[in-house]
Amino acid sequence: MTKSEDFYSFRHGQFGITVLTDGYIKLGGEIFAPEANPEEREAILLSLGGGNGSAHAQSNIPLIDTGTEFILVDVGAGDRFQPSEGKLEENLSDVGVEPQEITMVVISHAHPDHLWGMVKHDGSLRFPNARYFISREEWDFWMGDRGENLPESLQPFVAGARRDLQAISDRVTLVDDGDEIVPGLRVLATPGHTAGHISLELEGDNPLIITVDASASEVVSMQHPEWSFGFDMDPKTAVKTRRILLDQAVSKDAKLLGFHWTYPGVGRIERNGNAYRFLAVATPRVET
Repeated sequence: MTKSEDFYSFRHGQFGITVLTDGYIKLGGEIFAPEANPEEREAILLSLGGGNGSAHAQSNIPLIDTGTEFILVDVGAGDRFQPSEGKLEENLSDVGVEPQEITMVVISHAHPDHLWGMVKHDGSLRFPNARYFISREEWDFWMGDRGENLPESLQPFVAGARRDLQAISDRVTLVDDGDEIVPGLRVLATPGHTAGHISLELEGDNPLIITVDASASEVVSMQHPEWSFGFDMDPKTAVKTRRILLDQAVSKDAKLLGFHWTYPGVGRIERNGNAYRFLAVATPRVET
């Protein structure tokens, strides 16, 4: 059983941050690095602790404590996407916070591993007392008719997004670039991975940027920022967005927290030629 002291926690300005986990998803090398050749892919997978064609991508979920609010950034997949996920509620309880104590949930985007933990199998909300925030563009994409133009293989993503977004339709706030969720916690529009993907910036002596899937890997996104991620819905825009975001992180000496990065996914980056180098915090990885 995971203990609370196994989770990485830190202070950032006025905020307390604990990096929880929903588990991990298993992804093939063609998802981590679609443009790579076979040798490059295998080297990347080995650097991520995998091999033989696949590696694990963690699902790091920040719990933000403002002193008056408990805020989650995304809700994981529940047990609806891959069987290695669905651990968020248990791990949240293990750090002493019950689901009904969550007061705000920010949804970065509506892909399964970020959203499908929203609703329990009995139809009730997993976080029944929370207010929910998602970008206006993301809401309009999935709840409108544009999702119907996605390939047939992605139509389950559309159905799942509509199911879970409809469940919060009476308590959702639609946000735009620059909006504050609470004072000191600001929305960054980072489109490309999905139409309305958002990251978050937290004020401090230097910013903390929660990149989510605008930078899907601490290896590929840094070493090959010109490459896409296999689930990017608009790869060209995603690459452009990532480069802008990472350049801003370097110029601000920002701390970064990545959703799919090796746990806890927290560190800084520096320029390395035309690419970047990730400098992780020194902490053990949570085994899930």
